[in-house]
Amino acid sequence: MDISPKGVVGSVQRLLATAQNGLEVIRFGGLSHDVESSPFEVVERRRMYRLRHYFPDDATPGRPVVLLVPPLMVNADIWDVNAAGGAVGILHAGGIDCWVIDFGSPATEEGGWERDLADHVLAVNSAIDTVCEATGAQLHLMGYSQGGMFAYQTTAYRYGKGVASIVTFGSPVDIVNGMPFGLPYGLVSEVADFLADHVMHRLPITESMVRIGFQMLDPVKTAKSRLDFLLQLHDREALLPKERQRRFLNSEGWVGYAGPAVADLLKQFVAHNRMMLGGFVIRDHPVSLAELKCPILAFVGEVDDIGQPAAVRGIVRAAPNAEVYEASLVAGHFGLVAGSTATNHTWPIVRDWIAWMDGNAALPEQITPMQEHVAGNAPRTAATRMVHTAAGLAEAGAGVGKVLENIAGNTIRGSLEMAGEAARALPRLTRLGMIQPHTRISLGKLLSEHASRAPQKDLVLFDDRVHTNAAVEERVDNVVRGLISVGIRPAMRVGIMMETRPSALASVAALSRIGAVAVLLAPGAELDRAIELTGVHTLITDPENLRTAATTAARVLVLGGGDSRALAVPTGDRVIDLEQIDPARVRVPAWYRPNPGLARELAFVLVLGSGERLEAKYITNHRWALSAFGTASAADLDRRDTVYCLAPLHHSSGLLVSLGGAIAGGSRIALARPMDMDPGRFAEEVHRYGVTVVTYTWTMLRELLDAQAFPVGHNHPIRLFIGSGMPAGLWRRTVEQFAPARVLEFYASIDGDVVLANVPGTKIGSKGRPVPGTARVELVAYDPVSEQILVGDDGFARRCADNEPGLLLGKAVDGGDISDGGLRGVFRAGDAWWPTENLFRRDTDGDYWLVDRRDTVIRTARGPVFTQPIVDVLNDITPVDMEVAFGLKTAAGVVAAAALSVRDGFRIEPGDITEAMRGLEPGQRPDLVYVVEEIPRSSSFRPSAPAVQAAGLPEAGPGTCIYNRETEAYEVLTAADAERLLG
Repeated sequence: MDISPKGVVGSVQRLLATAQNGLEVIRFGGLSHDVESSPFEVVERRRMYRLRHYFPDDATPGRPVVLLVPPLMVNADIWDVNAAGGAVGILHAGGIDCWVIDFGSPATEEGGWERDLADHVLAVNSAIDTVCEATGAQLHLMGYSQGGMFAYQTTAYRYGKGVASIVTFGSPVDIVNGMPFGLPYGLVSEVADFLADHVMHRLPITESMVRIGFQMLDPVKTAKSRLDFLLQLHDREALLPKERQRRFLNSEGWVGYAGPAVADLLKQFVAHNRMMLGGFVIRDHPVSLAELKCPILAFVGEVDDIGQPAAVRGIVRAAPNAEVYEASLVAGHFGLVAGSTATNHTWPIVRDWIAWMDGNAALPEQITPMQEHVAGNAPRTAATRMVHTAAGLAEAGAGVGKVLENIAGNTIRGSLEMAGEAARALPRLTRLGMIQPHTRISLGKLLSEHASRAPQKDLVLFDDRVHTNAAVEERVDNVVRGLISVGIRPAMRVGIMMETRPSALASVAALSRIGAVAVLLAPGAELDRAIELTGVHTLITDPENLRTAATTAARVLVLGGGDSRALAVPTGDRVIDLEQIDPARVRVPAWYRPNPGLARELAFVLVLGSGERLEAKYITNHRWALSAFGTASAADLDRRDTVYCLAPLHHSSGLLVSLGGAIAGGSRIALARPMDMDPGRFAEEVHRYGVTVVTYTWTMLRELLDAQAFPVGHNHPIRLFIGSGMPAGLWRRTVEQFAPARVLEFYASIDGDVVLANVPGTKIGSKGRPVPGTARVELVAYDPVSEQILVGDDGFARRCADNEPGLLLGKAVDGGDISDGGLRGVFRAGDAWWPTENLFRRDTDGDYWLVDRRDTVIRTARGPVFTQPIVDVLNDITPVDMEVAFGLKTAAGVVAAAALSVRDGFRIEPGDITEAMRGLEPGQRPDLVYVVEEIPRSSSFRPSAPAVQAAGLPEAGPGTCIYNRETEAYEVLTAADAERLLG
């Protein structure tokens, strides 16, 4: 210590200066300074915002224009904290016209605490229109943190109109890769969803809570900055240049966060990660960042704990149609936009970016094309920093510490994700197990449960509109009143012939709610015969199918299309427009009880096949619930999924798998318009709706694959395809083109409760194993010629050995009625089983493989030949487009034949067929394989064997091959071979 007179005087002066400055801070909140804000004028005032125009006196023509968007918890002065060294100061000095949107504080704005995220996006959208109109130019939209998220969302919402480029600073996109402290996303998602639904919409976050929260993110840095300030309190000249920034961070810069906006953020972008997947909702409009096509520059803070690098770099996958660049700086979240790093690096880079965009300069060397996977992309949380700091004491310790950190993190994450999947499946399986014949369960009841639990949750997406649970519930109840007014009663069979649309879903649900039976009919498919077969006297249709429906003898009810649509035929006693009935004026009768359906009662009738094979299949509420909950469990569907229903509702896959699984899983349902598989629309809607699961039937995905709706390597949100009937070759092409998505193939018997699912998807072509909670299955020896089950010496059915074809049986419900086609005494006296219509084999692992339908086995002189194995091996030949197998009658007897069509740009040789058929036993190989121009398909996209079979024997020539049993090879059919074959 200096005790000289000079030293003592200096200490006293320092003490006095400290006291004087400290008193000023206590009285006025800080030190007075002469750092002035940049000049601006408010050019527009709206309920949601004020629009600032900085340096309004500068009328230099032709300047590039920027609009800066702050995050919700920081006020708009963030762009001018450092005055001349801040954003607007540096950009203006660089010849750029600066505009800033100011949302104000929800604590002082009218209705501020009721604001949601859509309010802010629409505010930015309005401000863009104003700036573009005022300047006559496109603008560069820039946002910090959540302001950058708004920039992405707003530009996508307006399909890029008026936006020349987007620049963001520490703005996370892929929330899954930006979890704090390495927490598992599944856990964070569950907590976020709970908070959004039950807490945050009632609890606003005040300014003090925001300030304390941000300071707690880095308490060491906060404490250090305050200590540094106290230690320098005597040196006023050293403190003044940073005083404005200090006061901004300590108190003046923070604003509150409205509860509904927090709830939206948690639900849409944390719990459901819809910035990445697409399908986030602005009012009732679904939006995807795939709509972004303008250049994007994202600033990445290498030590940013809020906008973590991996989360920020998610934009390169979320916006696959945009050129995405990045500028990586060693900075934290705040340091990206304010402070010395921002002054010296961020804003000069932004200035140079705009110059490059205008063609006046080269691309700055600090800006590089963004790569999704880069070294150091892992989250750098406070915990990670402590590990790295401690490990820095010993290099070896660092390596071991990192390995242990990764192992522990991956183990915890994997365990929690598995636990989450089990937690979702268990209630579904438990509910399935509790269903008894007298249990009330139905489609209408499940929809009512969803509406009661989460009325504002999104449920249906269609034609770029989103309908909530509450809106769907209201629509269904209105349709119920309309149906009641025209005489629909419980247990009545009512036909539905409609295109896939919300009104079709509402019709099915309304009949379920009444307790009536919905008979689902394919538009344009043998309508009169189907109506006669099912006993339908009333038919619900839409305007598109009205003309066809009116030609039948049934009474026609028209639904959908809105009040202003014109109908093809006049209404009257036989044609009633349900949309003209005012539900409020309908008196609900005393007999009406919503959702009365019992598990044992008939709920739906499906009409399958065509011509002589046209048949009705009857589905009870229990059978529907079995498929619904079984699908939801096998596919692990939950509220984060959006299921895209390509399969029509009149098909079993659409009704039982798509609609049933989505409702049972609590997922969103995206309905696809009849589009003749338009690949362009498919790609747009997958992104816009955030589709994670796509349903299919048979060869439905063929056109999408041929057109490469998503080329290999193109980013998409799809994780799963679910359906039935997909050929093996198409399956392989699907998983290759849509990697890492997989295929979940189902088999569900119409009679009985058999549901198989190939959950792992590793055995392409297999139908998998029984879904837990569904019927127990057995495979019994079966003679397809005599159509008899083979029995042992004890008279009971003989179980099949591994890989032996047999008839698949499903265990009947104890006490259930099996009088219509069931079997008793199969394996023991009194047992009850339902036979399916299909033959299977079971491999040594216990997986089931479809062999044939009982009625399509080819009965040749050498024995039965099964069609499905032939189809599978042919479809796996790369040039083959579609194929069918069937029996052809000749003078010499029935021969096994297969017809195939060839993909454009390919050709097929006899050697290709020979090689493919080596996978079958010689006796199971077809006698003829020939090429046809086209193979017709049914309305469910199933290749039609009868249509090709009806054309008869093919002509000899290069397009037809015959099997030579001596050489075990396929050879071109000659005229002599054809004559011999004909006998």
